[in-house]
Amino acid sequence: MSVTYEHEFDQESNAVDVSVVIVNYNVSEFLIQALGSLAQASAHLNVETWVVDNNSIDDSVEMVHSEFPAVHVIANETNKGFGSANNQAIRKAKGEFILILNPDTIVQEDSLDSMVSFMNRHPGCGALGCQILNPDGSFAPESRRSFPTPETAFYRMTGLGRLFPRSKRFGRYNMTYLPANEEAEVDALSGSCMMVRRDALQGERGAGLFDEDFFMYGEDLDLCYRIQQKGWKIWYTPSTRIIHYKGESTKKGDIRYVKIFYGAMLLFIEKHLQQKHSAFFASFLRAGIMFRATLSVCLNWIRRLAPPLVDFACVYASVVGLGVLRYQQTGGTLSNLFFATTAPAYALATIIAIGVAGGYRRAARSPSTPVFPGLLFGFAFVASLSFFIQEIAFSRLVVMASFPVALALLLTWRMLVRRRSTGGRRAVLVGGASEAARLSRLLSGHPRPAFRLHGYVADSEDESAPQISQIPKLGRPSSLRDLVRIRGFDDIVFAAGIVSNQKIMSTMRDLNDLSVQFRILAEGRDHVIGKSTVSHLSVSALSSEVTELVQLRSGFARRGFELSVSFLILPLIPFIWLISRLFSRQSAFRRSSDQLSGIIHVFSGRNSLVGFDLRDKELVPDNWNLKPGLYSVTNSMPTEELEAGEIVRAYWYYVTHQTPGLDLDIILAAFRDPTSGNRA
Repeated sequence: MSVTYEHEFDQESNAVDVSVVIVNYNVSEFLIQALGSLAQASAHLNVETWVVDNNSIDDSVEMVHSEFPAVHVIANETNKGFGSANNQAIRKAKGEFILILNPDTIVQEDSLDSMVSFMNRHPGCGALGCQILNPDGSFAPESRRSFPTPETAFYRMTGLGRLFPRSKRFGRYNMTYLPANEEAEVDALSGSCMMVRRDALQGERGAGLFDEDFFMYGEDLDLCYRIQQKGWKIWYTPSTRIIHYKGESTKKGDIRYVKIFYGAMLLFIEKHLQQKHSAFFASFLRAGIMFRATLSVCLNWIRRLAPPLVDFACVYASVVGLGVLRYQQTGGTLSNLFFATTAPAYALATIIAIGVAGGYRRAARSPSTPVFPGLLFGFAFVASLSFFIQEIAFSRLVVMASFPVALALLLTWRMLVRRRSTGGRRAVLVGGASEAARLSRLLSGHPRPAFRLHGYVADSEDESAPQISQIPKLGRPSSLRDLVRIRGFDDIVFAAGIVSNQKIMSTMRDLNDLSVQFRILAEGRDHVIGKSTVSHLSVSALSSEVTELVQLRSGFARRGFELSVSFLILPLIPFIWLISRLFSRQSAFRRSSDQLSGIIHVFSGRNSLVGFDLRDKELVPDNWNLKPGLYSVTNSMPTEELEAGEIVRAYWYYVTHQTPGLDLDIILAAFRDPTSGNRA
């Protein structure tokens, strides 16, 4: 069942030039960007836009109603799949041309004009695709494709196409032998952006709509094949470009994805190629697809098993290492039972407990939270076991001593993996000073920002915001390559409200060879879109009703983590103090080191390692269960520039996202951030 929402349009307006059809599934933030870019690309044409929502749970339908009231919406109550959902809108569309577009795309301002102009110049063109860019600015090879003939399929499956992409023979599947900027007639296009002539779908020469037997993937290949069979040509043009943030509705590591994707390929073979070519060829393709599917599943399982295997190795290494060290000092030797029972039992019990607590779920918000209780369970299990098996009772002291070491190892590798993907990154903004100030303010009110803003580039000064000189202008956009290369920036953030989509794409294309991530700051919003990520930079307004519904981190887990870390830090304090004397009094390292003198209050329960600043006591409700911290959530934030409400939201973010990893991030930030401790 589906519900169609339509709006009143001017009945006297000209005929619709283009009907844009977007099938959406739980990518509201990306859909906002796509619809915004379409609005900019529709200035010279009469365009209608249809959004077919496949039962999203992220308020996508409500968002379209409130922010894009001119857009037609079909709200399905089930996920009907890509082809079926597109057909729903195509049957209602009035445009001479139908643009099939993914929600996780951004089009250039000239995209619609350019593609319509091409179709008008080539009346024999049934479907047209443009240049697709990956999120890093590189050319996406799926912009143009060939059908899988026996020869083409063999070269692709054996890897010869990847080894010799410039060869016309071996690189035929993605036509990699052709320059990306060369116009060409092709076999098939990507369904992420494909303009189809209405006459190629309906009427005597019409190929029909999408085949609804394809739930997702393969339907674009099938449609292009049928359009060609009706005598139409398929063209690729480099005259315009889009960005495609691939796979946001379906992650390719999922087994469900593997089943859907390779099932679609098998369906295409059975429908079009099995009768045309020999049975041997069809069997060969089927075997190749099944091999690729099996390989994908195996790699997926290896990725899923990696965290528990690393945890097992860390626990095993810590207890064995301390055991060897102890018996080297006493002159004794370790029993084989220690290596065969005690150490593996401790590690195995730990990873089982962490797994039961949800620590290995890919969607887990706080994968570090179950580490302490999991390790505690492993210790209790082995200690209890030693009372029944006297031969391993000698190892209880070693296991106890290994507990803080194993805890530190398990938390450290998690923190390093997380920081590699989100933390410690340096960014430069492309846009004006006002957007740089807005982004800086959003970041400063966030305890765990995805990156740090170090300046902006712009073609001209923003005269409307002279008061924000603390955010340096680093030059013009033409100097971005040198800035990334010399200053080591990790991220380039484009201000969508100032920089045109065409400029964004050309810059990404020019700089795609750099090791840098491209992000887009949404106009008037608090999130930044990056490759496979949407980073929210602020927290929505609070209310007492909302705070009562949030499940906070358990006090037991938090207390256990604090005591373990404090126990590890305590013997190191004299060394840290001596090292800190080498730094100036104003340095972040020295000020943060001096704060460790209060660690005794963590053991007594008076303070916590991370908590609120005493100056903010009146802003933090008692039911948030926060204590004064040696290191405040706001330590590295320029809170003298923030309003009370923004400080409260920073604490609220911490309260609702508490993990050992977040605590470690805040502590480490205090030691390295030059602004830390500015409220002490």
